[in-house]
Amino acid sequence: QVHLVESGGGSVQAGGSLRLSCAASIFSQTYCAGWFRQAAGKQREWVSSITHNSKTGYTDSVKGRFTISKDNAKNTLYLQMNNLKPEDTALYYCAALVGGCGIISSPSPYNYWGQGTQVTVSS
Repeated sequence: QVHLVESGGGSVQAGGSLRLSCAASIFSQTYCAGWFRQAAGKQREWVSSITHNSKTGYTDSVKGRFTISKDNAKNTLYLQMNNLKPEDTALYYCAALVGGCGIISSPSPYNYWGQGTQVTVSS
């Protein structure tokens, strides 16, 4: 059974920063991954993705503020979040699929998911 383990969430004031991490044994293989978030009462939305060859994509609302990256030596995926805004408040999930791919912004192709980590940004 594959587990994606997320960490790094928390509560910050607007303008602050957090770095989310997602660790998994499957990250020792070729993989693509993404971050999604779900605010209370809203649908899950795509935040960012990284391809097997480290090309990245972002939803417009986080461009210039968030950075997705991966450390293959540590089998870990990251999401660096700077200049956080109250509208970034949500439960953040990492997702992955083994193999090569392009930028995937839909949740359906991902077959591995983390349990979610809460990010709360106060004004």
